[in-house]
Amino acid sequence: MSFKLLHKDKSSKARLGLLNTAHGKVHTPCFVPVGTQATIKALSNDEMKECGTEMIMANAYHLYLRPGEKVLKKAGGLHKFMAWDGPIMTDSGGYQIFSLAVLRKVRKEGVEFKSHIDGSKHFMTPEHIIGFQKILGSDIMMPLDECLHYPVSRNNVEESLKITFDWAKRSKKARATKQMLFGIVQGSTYLDLRKRAVEEIVGLDFDGYAIGGVAVGEPQDLIHEVTEYTASALPQNKARYLMGVGTPLDMLDAISEGADLFDCVVPTRNGRNGQAFTWSGELQLRNAPFKEDFAPVDKKCACYTCRNHTRAYIRHLFNTDEILGLRLVSLHNICFYVKLIETSRKAIKEDRFKKFVKDFKVRYRNR
Repeated sequence: MSFKLLHKDKSSKARLGLLNTAHGKVHTPCFVPVGTQATIKALSNDEMKECGTEMIMANAYHLYLRPGEKVLKKAGGLHKFMAWDGPIMTDSGGYQIFSLAVLRKVRKEGVEFKSHIDGSKHFMTPEHIIGFQKILGSDIMMPLDECLHYPVSRNNVEESLKITFDWAKRSKKARATKQMLFGIVQGSTYLDLRKRAVEEIVGLDFDGYAIGGVAVGEPQDLIHEVTEYTASALPQNKARYLMGVGTPLDMLDAISEGADLFDCVVPTRNGRNGQAFTWSGELQLRNAPFKEDFAPVDKKCACYTCRNHTRAYIRHLFNTDEILGLRLVSLHNICFYVKLIETSRKAIKEDRFKKFVKDFKVRYRNR
């Protein structure tokens, strides 16, 4: 299990890489669809593979609460449980504990919280999170960290970094497995604290590094500034994972800034609400102009949805509350995201990524 940097674009900080995992290879840059509950919402594994998906993301917090450690251990791990034979990345659930759980209390030992589902009390340590991800058998796992929302005071960030660093050390010590473990860099929007966090986390020598605490309420200019600064400070020979990003434009900007991996619920969440992403911009297929539009969602797309169905039909499905509508748009969106990143990789290889992004943004924004 390793990461190999293959090529750096001459016109930007974009990179080509190859991530070798226990369940297959992942070409980077790579978009990683989010399967929070061990499923990509409304889509089958076969559909995901047909789209070209190389790796998916699941969430340890949600899977710990349901179905729980006992069931997943009996199932033989997450791959067998959900019948997915490709690479899986699992988030530690740190963000969910701090955004969903109630009455949480952070201590040096770990975090105490109540489930957002039934109010049951739980106490999670870094060692417990690693142990649970061992049961899951994910190819890449994340340590427990504290994610703070924006805005936040410098003092709070400094205290939080101490906890996150201590938890990172304990997570590294508890690993004792061939699964890859990424270190998470926090620091909010304070660049000097980001620098300190990079130095501390990189000093522990993880298999790769995640940029956390981004896109948690801060304006776009700060998102890009923090992403580019942090990515540039990370080792060249390790994969860089930008957590929770984003839209098509967000991903292209992040690639330009040196990030390699991205996960986001946007393509499926927005798809369930009728929003389609295309090479010419975004479409809200519920809207009246599509009532008699018999074109495919995107003429440049070869996914199942675009090969077989029209905008008018999909609008009809949404207006009659038929489940097929949200499935078709979600499927198209995942295929579009994967194809966009695949095309980006080709542009990087040919040292024309900057021009590719510029041309794409003109078409995308001028719909």
